[in-house]
Amino acid sequence: MNADQKMRQSTSASAYGARAGTAGAGSGAGDGDPPGRVRRFWSERRVPAGIVALVIAAVSGLLLYDVAAVRSGRRAMRWRDWLADELASRPLDNAWVVGGAALLAALGVWMVILAMAPGLRGLLPMRAPEPESEPGPGPGAEAEAAVRAGIDRTSAGLVLRDRAMEVPGVRSARVDVGRRRIRARALAHFRDLDEVRADLDTALHEGIRQLGLARPPALSVHVRRSAKSKG
Repeated sequence: MNADQKMRQSTSASAYGARAGTAGAGSGAGDGDPPGRVRRFWSERRVPAGIVALVIAAVSGLLLYDVAAVRSGRRAMRWRDWLADELASRPLDNAWVVGGAALLAALGVWMVILAMAPGLRGLLPMRAPEPESEPGPGPGAEAEAAVRAGIDRTSAGLVLRDRAMEVPGVRSARVDVGRRRIRARALAHFRDLDEVRADLDTALHEGIRQLGLARPPALSVHVRRSAKSKG
């Protein structure tokens, strides 16, 4: 067996959506349905917003105090005299002026991007519960529709790893859950690698389906023989 055949035997990558659409009818209703439009969770960012507000308030208060002191006949602070002299003496094409302006512009763009990004990358949104066939009127239905669920990527990886360890022939497994791809690596100590990979692929797809993710990531499975089994 050459190297290409070994690689083909021990590696598989497949999109979860295509696999879910081919699931049997007995696996439950809605297994092949396309993922719903569920938005990601947004971070409230209370601590960063509070820190930025405190820094801006402190700088503004210090500047306001210095301006009021100068208006009352006192001398301005040394840092403001130094800054005014530097801005008055340095031309606009000076390297320090251009560098400082570029740094402030990059910092502003970075803060805008962070403010527009949802954050909470470690939390995967789950599908909303399906509505009942005949929902009754009342505030309970609206409250149920407003409920959102999510699962931590680390927790999802532990659940899928336990699934992988239940496959016969798997000695150890590691599952890394990303936002767009799930990578599973396993060591097999008996059985044919192709059979272990097929069973592991099926078990992990079933585990991903039961997680109920709104956007199920693609699955990549890699199985290899452990060194002790080779010996």
